[in-house]
Amino acid sequence: MSVATRNGNTPVDAPVAPPRVVRQRRVRPGLLGLAVLLIALGGLGSAFAVTSVRATGSYLAVARAVEVGSVLRADDLISVQVAGGQGLEPVPASRLADVIGMRAAVSLAPGSLLTMAQLTDEPLLGPGQQQLALGLRAAQVPAPKLRPGDQILLVSTPSNDSGGGSSSGATRFTATVTDAVSTDGRDEVVVYLALAVRDVPAVVALAAQDRIAVVLTKAA
Repeated sequence: MSVATRNGNTPVDAPVAPPRVVRQRRVRPGLLGLAVLLIALGGLGSAFAVTSVRATGSYLAVARAVEVGSVLRADDLISVQVAGGQGLEPVPASRLADVIGMRAAVSLAPGSLLTMAQLTDEPLLGPGQQQLALGLRAAQVPAPKLRPGDQILLVSTPSNDSGGGSSSGATRFTATVTDAVSTDGRDEVVVYLALAVRDVPAVVALAAQDRIAVVLTKAA
């Protein structure tokens, strides 16, 4: 096929290019599915980031060591920003006034988050009781971990120069665990006990001679 053009009076034949056929691209189903998956994952990531930001709040943490039975004061605590996590139930900083004046049911370590389970309104010592700290070797502790409220029996053991006499004359004292703390780097556990005032002198004397055995009679 040719098209005649006129340049002056002489006709000129010029070739005409055939029309181009545009082929449609086929969309691969696998690539389409991958694109949809990436978009969905991006949306989930954004939702997770938003949720994490919303879960961040102000909570109470322990500013300095607080011994078991001590009354909490304002300078014992600080406010920290923490991203909330599953299983955590820290006390919100807005409840500072509620916990001031409560007693520590366990020893509070600096830097740890405060929970209501660590506090009590009840006196740890009953009428006619005193608190005693007893240092025990790990092998002398009757359970892997003693907890506040555990009932124990303190039994006197024979002295080294008694020739291992009969245990029928052993002295027994009942006590309640108020706390137990493992010492860092030492094979020793400090057990805090509530026991009758009349028994304190005898228990102190036996402890000084390393003549006390501890028996767990009832777990809390």
